[in-house]
Amino acid sequence: MLWAGKWLIRNMYTIPTVTIKTVLLRQLKTTHTQKDWFVPANIAVEGLTAKQAMWKDGSGNHSAGQLATHLIFWNERLLKIFRNEPKEKFSGNNDETFNSFDEKTWDATVKKLNEVLTSWEKEIKNANDARLYDWYESIANMNTHNAYHTGQIIFLRKLQGSWNPEKGVK
Repeated sequence: MLWAGKWLIRNMYTIPTVTIKTVLLRQLKTTHTQKDWFVPANIAVEGLTAKQAMWKDGSGNHSAGQLATHLIFWNERLLKIFRNEPKEKFSGNNDETFNSFDEKTWDATVKKLNEVLTSWEKEIKNANDARLYDWYESIANMNTHNAYHTGQIIFLRKLQGSWNPEKGVK
């Protein structure tokens, strides 16, 4: 009788197939453009001026611009490795990944962050399951890293008074 009930439920409802691709793509979209459990990167930087992006809270934390630059560096580097493309030389000093931000390039930084995350979405959509299986841990960690630093950007905006709480998760 229980088996018959499961059969009826499976045939009455469409149960989505969960794959590595669907999980990784969902994670990436919620850290890039889709508000879900937390605010994505595109909303975190939306409306932020170059001057606000330079602001630091005085405690040694990075600025929002530095955080965005850091995200671009690591997402782009990992993307090049995923694509088997040559990557830029890197000393291994993670501090350097924050320090190339320039107030004059803020608009380009916002655009580049969106471009690299959009490129990741395309790569994941087009990758076969075997490739994603080999990469799922690195991509999932990248998505977590993106969420972490996006949260820092929002926290900085709250401290400086430039965050609109209406843009948050309700």
